[in-house]
Amino acid sequence: MRTAPLSRARTGRAPLSSLGIPFGLSGLAGTWTMAAHTSLAPPIIAEGLWMLAAAAWIVVVTNYLWRSRNRGGSIREDLRDPVQGAFASLAPTSAMLVCTHYAQYLPLAGRIATGVFMIIGLLFGAWFLAQLALRERSIDTVHAGYLLPTVAAAFIVGQGAGTFGWTLLGEAAIAVGILFWLILGTIILARMAFRPTPPAALLPTFAIWSAPPAVAGNAWFAVNGGRIDLIETMLLGTFVVLILVQLMMLGAYWRLPFTLGFWAFTFTAASSGTYAAHWLALWGGPGHAVWAWLAIGLATVLIGSIAVRSVALLSRHSLRSTASAA
Repeated sequence: MRTAPLSRARTGRAPLSSLGIPFGLSGLAGTWTMAAHTSLAPPIIAEGLWMLAAAAWIVVVTNYLWRSRNRGGSIREDLRDPVQGAFASLAPTSAMLVCTHYAQYLPLAGRIATGVFMIIGLLFGAWFLAQLALRERSIDTVHAGYLLPTVAAAFIVGQGAGTFGWTLLGEAAIAVGILFWLILGTIILARMAFRPTPPAALLPTFAIWSAPPAVAGNAWFAVNGGRIDLIETMLLGTFVVLILVQLMMLGAYWRLPFTLGFWAFTFTAASSGTYAAHWLALWGGPGHAVWAWLAIGLATVLIGSIAVRSVALLSRHSLRSTASAA
């Protein structure tokens, strides 16, 4: 079988993985929203982060579309790319998160917009799965980002549906997410175990492999009214184990050169911080606020450091481009 290339050189084109920026910022905004709901922080911090996430979504999507039009290649090629294509789902998924939040201020418009992005996200997920069945690809091109259009999108549909009281849709979407979490999660782990280590630019995507328990847990809390039940307890146990897996890999991640691919860490960190803060608030045991602040603080520091390093990286790239054009 012919091995598909791990990347495609398209000079000046914005990668679809850049959509991880608004996705990670939306997740961080959700973490601070939970901090506000549990009386750990004033709501103004979360509101500022939601505005930043919305602005980042507009900038990143506009930049991608503009560069796709003016720098060669095509959007269709990007969507079919075995490495980059999965990240396209982050456009509707991030928009779902933002629109769900702002629906509290604009109920009708927010619900309509969220519903539209839910449909787009689910249709893209179905198309992505169909491409897996129809288009031959090398197992070496498979990475944990394949969970984004299939698992993450379904869980976030479930979270939005639960927030709006659309219980049947929420339950159905979470069931879809669990199904493909089991199927694709197994394939991804097998690829990591039995094939060579992914290139440095792709290895950070393995952080996404540990995100589903927290994302599913946040979604189920939205559907079940924020109560602890058997499903949440099972998800919590899975969450702890998969986060420990990521902690065991910190040494490998630390040795990697920094790229924008590090945004793959951000939604895992943010959703984990949100989930931990919610559980700790419900537990209410001794020192629960301290532990909640630790979870929120770690997520914020990680995402903030990636954002700062991204700005520095893009600034250096811009300076080199300007110098070479002079």
